[in-house]
Amino acid sequence: MAEEIRGPVGQPPGAQDAPSSGAKTATGKGTLVGAMVWMFVLSLLLFWLPLLGMFIAGLVGGRKAGSVGTALLAVFLPALFLLATALTGMPLLGAIAGFGVGVLIVANVVPLLAGAVVGGMLA
Repeated sequence: MAEEIRGPVGQPPGAQDAPSSGAKTATGKGTLVGAMVWMFVLSLLLFWLPLLGMFIAGLVGGRKAGSVGTALLAVFLPALFLLATALTGMPLLGAIAGFGVGVLIVANVVPLLAGAVVGGMLA
């Protein structure tokens, strides 16, 4: 009697190797949303490391992005959404907030960007 080899839950062998819907895409590249989430969460957790924390967040997010282009989008897309608030009905308040945000972006995005480029290249 020849027994048929089956995978988990009666699936054919090799079926468990397929990526799940939340993991990576079929080409092995990561997702933009996943990279943005990782960068955001790690930035919050590592805020106490001024430059190194942002670099680590960018590095991990860049690896999750899967490519340098996607990593760059994951860095700059949230900043564009944040700067869009300057187009509200109060231009003076928007300008003051925009200047403060600009300072924070320069302080945080530069190491985040460097980490994202390195992480995207490593992916």
